[in-house]
Amino acid sequence: MRISINGKNIEVSEYLRDLTMKKMSKLERYFPADTAAQVTMAVEKNRHIVEVTIPYGGGIIRGEEVTGDMYASIDNVIAKLERQIIRHRTKLEKNLKAEAFDEPIPEYADEEEEGPRIVRVKRFSIKPMSVDEAVLQMELLGHSFFVFTNAETEDMNVLYKRKDGNLGLIEPE
Repeated sequence: MRISINGKNIEVSEYLRDLTMKKMSKLERYFPADTAAQVTMAVEKNRHIVEVTIPYGGGIIRGEEVTGDMYASIDNVIAKLERQIIRHRTKLEKNLKAEAFDEPIPEYADEEEEGPRIVRVKRFSIKPMSVDEAVLQMELLGHSFFVFTNAETEDMNVLYKRKDGNLGLIEPE
């Protein structure tokens, strides 16, 4: 696994970089060797934020953790990613290294007076997928909605979490 580590408002020391590489190596068994992982560390006031994004053949796995200590944030985000992978292991086995699952399960925006403005733009490629795959991706990303191309209808759909805990699907007519 290729791991790139970036810092926002923080100088990532060699010790912190080595520690992160060591902790991320726990996840290497689930992914092919050519998988690239992006780790972003940020400090905002007294909040230490660690965000890990791992794109793989079938989608993206993402985790973010905010604590008062950078080391705790690193430990928590790695544990969170591992729990996500284990929780969805049957769905992910076909896209990740299936033999990695043979081992036992480990324990472990500002607003101006003039109104809202766009402060961030994200671009991503969209691959056709089933509704079940879209549900999995939305859960892995930890988002409340997910935009995807439905493989059956080839139309853009929006999957979202409802306040009652269920899911909704928006399909064009």
